[in-house]
Amino acid sequence: MDIRDAVKDRYGRAARRVAAGEASCCDSISSDLYASQETVGLPEDAVSASLGCGNPTALARLAPGETVLDLGSGGGIDVLLSARRVGPGGKAYGLDMTDEMLTLAEENKRKSGLTNVEFLKGEIESIPLPDASVDVVISNCVINLSGDKDRVLREAFRVLKPGGRLAVSDIVVRGDVPGVVKASLELWAGCIAGALHEDDYAAKLRSAGFTGVAIEPTRLYGVDDVRGFLAGRGSEIEALAEKMSGSFLSAFIRATKPPQT
Repeated sequence: MDIRDAVKDRYGRAARRVAAGEASCCDSISSDLYASQETVGLPEDAVSASLGCGNPTALARLAPGETVLDLGSGGGIDVLLSARRVGPGGKAYGLDMTDEMLTLAEENKRKSGLTNVEFLKGEIESIPLPDASVDVVISNCVINLSGDKDRVLREAFRVLKPGGRLAVSDIVVRGDVPGVVKASLELWAGCIAGALHEDDYAAKLRSAGFTGVAIEPTRLYGVDDVRGFLAGRGSEIEALAEKMSGSFLSAFIRATKPPQT
């Protein structure tokens, strides 16, 4: 099983649990991300299926009439919230590679009654949209899951209009991640092993062509959080919890595609 298959398996299982009415598999990363007033009127399954690490729609400053793309849209909560913010004159796309999540998202779209929403099947390394077609790219704890983050960021840059904005929540690293953690496919699919150092993330954004890069920490994970991430992965990995406390953080990441000159 490679990284992509591990991610599809994890999120496919999560979608099936939600569809079956079972408890969400959300952990300490994904808890308490949305204010209750934001989710009023949204389908319960859209909220239950949220496996992100932040709330990019609250920080992206979406405006009426804009076109938004959510990379790795899952059950669709950020797409539905974006569709509300951009209004009937705007459009919100969700892109996901997992059939079970797309099925769940389509049902949540139907329940929401929103008509300015479209879910696409595909991979974030190869976005099925034309050049310069969206105003804002958002994502919620998904870019870190990719094995080719440079390509993801180049694709995000490609589909943005000149002057368009990248506004994503993601997990980033401060310090070193032990090799045994990086080698775990389960931890990669769970957002931890594939996380970039914050300086590397910024460098990759600039290499893709973005300017105005800013990384704003939103939550630092302590030793109890890290123990939760590593639990059940083997004594060798779990023994690293205290050493890795403070190494992982959720962050809001902003960048801009330069306007045409």
